[in-house]
Amino acid sequence: MSDPMTSRAAPFRMRPRRLVTPDPMLPHDVPPGSEAVIVGGGIAGVSAAVVLAERGVRVTVLEAADHLGGRLGAWPERLPDGTEQNIEHGFHAFFRHYYTWRSILRRADPDLSFLAPVKSYPVISADWPPEDLSGLPAAPPLNLLALALRSKSLSRHDFVNANPDSGRALLAYDRATTTAELDDVDAATFLDGLGMSARTRTMLFEAFARSFFCNQGQLSAAELVAMFHYYFLGNPEGIGFDVPSTDHATAIWNPLRDHLIRHGGDVRTGTRVTSVAPSASGWDVDTSAGRLSTRHLIVALDPGALRSLIAASPETAAAAPLLAQRCESLRVAPPFAVSRYWLDRDVAPERAPFSAVSGQPNLDSIAIYSRLEEPSEQWARATGGSVIELHSYSCSLGDADTAAKAMFDELAVLWPEITGATVLHRHDRLEATAPAFPPGSAGTRPGVRTDARGLRLAGDFVELPYLSGLMERSSMSGTLAANDVLAELGAAAEPIMGVPQRGLLAGVPAIGRAKAAART
Repeated sequence: MSDPMTSRAAPFRMRPRRLVTPDPMLPHDVPPGSEAVIVGGGIAGVSAAVVLAERGVRVTVLEAADHLGGRLGAWPERLPDGTEQNIEHGFHAFFRHYYTWRSILRRADPDLSFLAPVKSYPVISADWPPEDLSGLPAAPPLNLLALALRSKSLSRHDFVNANPDSGRALLAYDRATTTAELDDVDAATFLDGLGMSARTRTMLFEAFARSFFCNQGQLSAAELVAMFHYYFLGNPEGIGFDVPSTDHATAIWNPLRDHLIRHGGDVRTGTRVTSVAPSASGWDVDTSAGRLSTRHLIVALDPGALRSLIAASPETAAAAPLLAQRCESLRVAPPFAVSRYWLDRDVAPERAPFSAVSGQPNLDSIAIYSRLEEPSEQWARATGGSVIELHSYSCSLGDADTAAKAMFDELAVLWPEITGATVLHRHDRLEATAPAFPPGSAGTRPGVRTDARGLRLAGDFVELPYLSGLMERSSMSGTLAANDVLAELGAAAEPIMGVPQRGLLAGVPAIGRAKAAART
């Protein structure tokens, strides 16, 4: 009897899969006196904290920044006119198949009323007409057929000249097989092998590949195929997404912090962890404000910060040599740049609230915040201006100011109406905190459970048993780390839903191999 999560026919049904099911024979709550320390207050850390706190674990969350959220964090910014707005690290799309993350968000807002759909998702270019990826059917092969029929970029030449084995690989995602076949290949080489025209590749693949914070030459082709399955071919909800109608602090982090406190949690921002070490009773956690001791420790940092923490914790490295080895091999993606502009005029009314950009040296996407969230809309109504945010997902420029100016110049090529606009205020960021997934890296990243008892990891770089991406990967890792704690405490796991874990053609051999087999 076939496994419903791995059956080749499963994608045709395109329903979410139950990846983790609680054991009904186990208690929901943990024994009295259970506690845990969580290092990192981003999506992964807070997801773990929420699950544990609701089960009766006394959680302490330690966050170095003065606000929660990590790369989704938000903080106040005072504008020259005296008004104050909360701003973020950058635009994030809340895809509808982020089942774990949305479950956590429902603790802040049970109806997710703060999320609003983005009706169109154009990919724009200076050279070719835009492509709109919204509104496609969810199930393969109907989504591919609909894209082929309406795409302005796909041509008969693309289909005639396409490499059938490369095309099969996109439809045949299977963790073991895809990794074995493609992890040593970079995404640029894989896309070259598709045999698509420059236009098709630019408009339909380049923007997608760069949205994972890596250039094509530094991204594993296996990771690209996995994400293509996760977001497009295996996505039961279709490729549409939602965005918060207000800032992330108001919509997400303040309510989640309150939720944790109501469940007995202790949330300490502005508290940097300097080292961790095993002790007779579990773990000692040294911070900028003193030492804590805990039986259960979850470290939910970005990959560079985790690598630095383990390097500063020699006793942990000695107790967990495999963890130390894998942390040393972790790679951080190139810096990403985010610049938010407050302009004295609006952009053209036909501009979409969010646009992916392809073909520009630096600019990867544009978000018109004054058409997405209420605080920016209010400012724009009061001033007659607009608030736009520009993103470079893999920035090769050396500083935030240079990146901001380069992205704005590239925007003027695409949207000439902003030429001559007065910049009333600007906020720039350039940071390298996203994980890299270079060729050959599968199996080298640490997992949730480490070789040191009581120490778990969470984050969007952690090797997980289930397919997920970006924010969902963070939240799922945190929930899995919490489940590992719950298992040790004898409590039932938190349920986890996910997408079908194999592609439509998983198990179908490559054309070349099939022909060779037939000849023999």
